[in-house]
Amino acid sequence: MHEDTASPALAPWLQGQLEQLLAQRGHAWLLQGPSGLGQYSLALALVQARLCDRPQAGGACGHCASCHAVSVRTHPDLMVLMPETALLALGWPLSEKAQSEIDDKKRKPSREIRVEAMRDAVEFAQRTSSRGRGKAVLVYPAEDMNHVTANALLKTLEEPPGEVHFVLASEAAHQLLPTIRSRCLSHQMIWPEEPLACRWLQGQGLDAGAAQALLRAAGGRPEDALMLASEGLTPAGWSRLPRDLLRGDPGLLANWPAARIIQSLQKLAHDLLAKAADAPARYFDAADLPSAPAPAALSQWARRLAQAARTADHPYNPGLMLEALVSEAQITLNSHPEHTA
Repeated sequence: MHEDTASPALAPWLQGQLEQLLAQRGHAWLLQGPSGLGQYSLALALVQARLCDRPQAGGACGHCASCHAVSVRTHPDLMVLMPETALLALGWPLSEKAQSEIDDKKRKPSREIRVEAMRDAVEFAQRTSSRGRGKAVLVYPAEDMNHVTANALLKTLEEPPGEVHFVLASEAAHQLLPTIRSRCLSHQMIWPEEPLACRWLQGQGLDAGAAQALLRAAGGRPEDALMLASEGLTPAGWSRLPRDLLRGDPGLLANWPAARIIQSLQKLAHDLLAKAADAPARYFDAADLPSAPAPAALSQWARRLAQAARTADHPYNPGLMLEALVSEAQITLNSHPEHTA
């Protein structure tokens, strides 16, 4: 059972964005930006405020029956559309039919927003509000709609029913249909300043050194930094990774899923490419980076990692994939300009 009885306080940079969005009039919003900037948290706060019995200038009151229903995932006027994997991870219930199919092992939880769920949302949008404060549909990550699902949503956005607010949150808005983007008020997520993000991370339980190091590892994205901390990443482990890979040791990568492994290697490749161009590193401390490999080998490695990222969710064999990725990293990192023709 999910034990979320109160909505956590928004990060300060998200609170300011919430107040800005609440001042706008419209029926559909698109929150967009890279991962880790708080799209889901902001989207949930926005729909909660729209449904709140006693809304305030800063958002939902957090104490009324409506706010409680949102926090325990049972609000009758809120429809949440996510891949089933995300619904389960974030504590939202599946439909009875979907839960039954998964429980009976007829299929696995979907990694995309299913068209059946979108059709349910379209029907939901046509019904009368249960609590008299309108309804809301939250779609996250919106880019996980397939073409059929997106077209089903588009028809509803083109002819919106009464008091229904749509909030789409995306980490890859360029993948959405242009017609969907054009029917939403667009909001670009704000990158918080490093000192503010570090103070927030310390408020979540990280010490100052870990907050700064993990924020760097996350490329300045506070929620991603907090996720890395929750998964056990330490500043020391991240600092050691380039040296581990030089020796062919997977180090902390051995315990991570394929997508996270590839993403971490891409971060290292990015910083080494930056170093070769005399530009500042973004993810690692410059002192932790080895000598820049041969430019041709480094560029080829970055391209192959980009290709691997496209199939990371379905690795043919996780163990073999890890071995191949670490081996390629070792070969690349030990490739120096003087060793190439």
